[in-house]
Amino acid sequence: MNATSAHAMPAPEAARQLLQDPALYRLLSLLDSDGEEARLVGGALRGGLLGRPVVECDIATTAIPETVMMRSAAAGLRTIGTGLAHGTVTILIDGKSFEVTSLRDDIETDGRHAKVRFSRDFADDARRRDFTMNALSMKRDGTLYDYVGGLQDIAIRRLRFIGDPVARIREDYLRIL
Repeated sequence: MNATSAHAMPAPEAARQLLQDPALYRLLSLLDSDGEEARLVGGALRGGLLGRPVVECDIATTAIPETVMMRSAAAGLRTIGTGLAHGTVTILIDGKSFEVTSLRDDIETDGRHAKVRFSRDFADDARRRDFTMNALSMKRDGTLYDYVGGLQDIAIRRLRFIGDPVARIREDYLRIL
């Protein structure tokens, strides 16, 4: 069993319900093809699993921003280069906006901004996030990935930093908010 499959499981029904959104499913389908992978990440999964309303969905992808923009434009979708240096593109579908961010490694941080290198490893990307529950990701087939214990923390309503909290805050001071 490889490291990725050791952390993969069928998503709970509360998370799978998020995939019923036609715009989200369309975007995941568009980006999850031709050797690239896209997953729903972060706050949407956390909110869904906590039974809270989900108002925005973020996507993480192995595709670089230029590929995301090219595929979206070819599908007739409006794209906005929200934060290209950090790999983020906003895509508008059916009146909804989605932030799509390329997987990345933070090469250098200064407390607010990071220099990044794009990556293809969802596990590494999860480990660079702030809290365990924000590091969850789900494929469009309903497979959930939990590399750092986020599901358990959601179940017991515990907010826990990934790794050393002081280091996480030094990377981005907004995390204390």
